[in-house]
Amino acid sequence: MTSNRPITKAVIPAAGLGTRFLPATKAMPKEMLPVVDKPAIQYVVAEAVRAGLIDVLMITGRNKRALEDHFDRVPSLEASLEAKGDDKKLASIQEATALGDIHYIRQRDPRGLGHAVLCAKQHVGDEPFAVLLGDDLIHEQDELLTQMIEAQKVTGGSVIALMEVDPEHISAYGCADVERVEGTDYVKVNGLVEKPAKEEAPSNLAVIGRYLLHPRVFEVLEHTKPGRGNEIQLTDALQGLALAEGEGAGVHAIVFRGRRYDTGDKLSYLQANITLAVENEDLGEDLKVWLKEFAAGL
Repeated sequence: MTSNRPITKAVIPAAGLGTRFLPATKAMPKEMLPVVDKPAIQYVVAEAVRAGLIDVLMITGRNKRALEDHFDRVPSLEASLEAKGDDKKLASIQEATALGDIHYIRQRDPRGLGHAVLCAKQHVGDEPFAVLLGDDLIHEQDELLTQMIEAQKVTGGSVIALMEVDPEHISAYGCADVERVEGTDYVKVNGLVEKPAKEEAPSNLAVIGRYLLHPRVFEVLEHTKPGRGNEIQLTDALQGLALAEGEGAGVHAIVFRGRRYDTGDKLSYLQANITLAVENEDLGEDLKVWLKEFAAGL
């Protein structure tokens, strides 16, 4: 099945508690932790918009008001910066508010990623849509969403993103059993397992936080029983779609080989900060000098 309808909607689940970063996230949403000079969530929204996903729905929870405030205008601050002639800072705060049409809905019960996606049903309707996890930061120079959108247009089902990981770490991810599709840049997903033991994993291909979903996923999620952690797992619903037949069935995947950072993991978060700071036009050169001096002294 092919579709000429443009895919314009993105869902960003952002209701998690951020316990891996306590105490920093006790009073601040984990998505608002800065990566250099922007909150992590802004990079994710900007990635969606670059791919043409200009209608963004954030699934939030308690104590997440800062997310809404960040993407909202502050006319008094803008006027103050304009009066001072500080055009650079003015442009930096307007960058977030100009990204796209952002909506918010609250996930009242923390029942897992599958449930968070299900909360988007009314907003999404009967269109294919993207899901971007706020913890996953994809380097802006590395294409992923555009490839996924193109694959979904051809296959008509759902498309996920996979990444090779050390087999020792596969138990921290959803894991995919795949087969090649000749003449394409995507693979067919035969099955998915959520956080398998190393010896039970069908591959070392881990599911990362980018999904292009057919709206049929909502019907499957409504009948998906709680799985690992007593939560409704999106992986379980995708497993159902992979085995299903008819319109919207089937799951394919792009194997991503670019730069991806897990900003919910302390080490990966620091790596993201250092990488993007080195590339920053204001900080990069001085930071590279300091890093070389620091590394030489270790």
